[in-house]
Amino acid sequence: MITMTEIARLTHVSQPTVSRVLNGSQTVAPEIRERVLACAKEHDYQFNALAKGLQGSKTQLLGVLVTDISNGFFADLAKQIETAARKRGYSIILFNSDYNPQNEQEYLDVVRRYRVDGVLAVPIRETSAEWQEYVKKLDVPIVTVTRRAKGLDSVYVDHIQAGSMVASHLLEQGFRRFLFIGKDYDGKYVGFRQMLVQMGYGEQTANLVYQDDVQLKQALELWFRQASERGAVFAGNDIYALRVLDALRKLDVFIPKEVGVIGFDNTSTGRYLNPRLSSVSQPIAQMAQEAVRRLLDRIEHPGQWEVLDYPLSAELVLREST
Repeated sequence: MITMTEIARLTHVSQPTVSRVLNGSQTVAPEIRERVLACAKEHDYQFNALAKGLQGSKTQLLGVLVTDISNGFFADLAKQIETAARKRGYSIILFNSDYNPQNEQEYLDVVRRYRVDGVLAVPIRETSAEWQEYVKKLDVPIVTVTRRAKGLDSVYVDHIQAGSMVASHLLEQGFRRFLFIGKDYDGKYVGFRQMLVQMGYGEQTANLVYQDDVQLKQALELWFRQASERGAVFAGNDIYALRVLDALRKLDVFIPKEVGVIGFDNTSTGRYLNPRLSSVSQPIAQMAQEAVRRLLDRIEHPGQWEVLDYPLSAELVLREST
């Protein structure tokens, strides 16, 4: 691979001049600039972003940390972030924590080593002391996406409001027992349960943490047999919802006549099932654009900023499963 020194020799200019041209300086004479750029292109010069970061300059790189890239929602989110960043001249490095706190910390270490200009993160648990302590070590701006993190810029859908909206819909459809698939601290469950308690169905509401398909099938069968009232399952994401639908089919449960199912994220798969999956849709493109805009504002205009709290509204997409 050609170096700056070799470009300088081929174009008969100094190496510092080549460096200024390749780093975007406009102080070099146009004819020299064109000659250097033409030579770099001809010999496929590769810009060393890491070396530039070590010198204290911007790398034009953003770290993007998500929890589960196999989930279509996070794949779509990463794609929208990459599109928004590219329009402003930035590239991304994508990391997948797989809901593993150790992975999350290791990848944040990698982010620091790569000298990225900023980080867009989906924390595993944004309220944990471990997360809050760890982000203090980052010496670059950080914006959390899809989660509201105390003390950090956050662009997210209000999960509590979305969960409440799901509860209201299921009550209107005549369901009277409720099961949430996910952690009890998930904002979706918090809002879901709050609404059901308010409407007098707190005793008929529970949550189940997914472990594997066998455990899920056994738990759903027990829950279904416990009472005769028509029940509904609210899955914390569409992946869980697909597994719930599969388990209920194996149990010969009729959907939505006996049990309704609604997911979260409105990924494309749910539109082609039988029955088609009701789900909660998030404004992915808007979320990504706002998060990138805020992060680049922080990067390009350093200084004192008020913490951004930017909640967005979700939308119910109703289909045959409810």
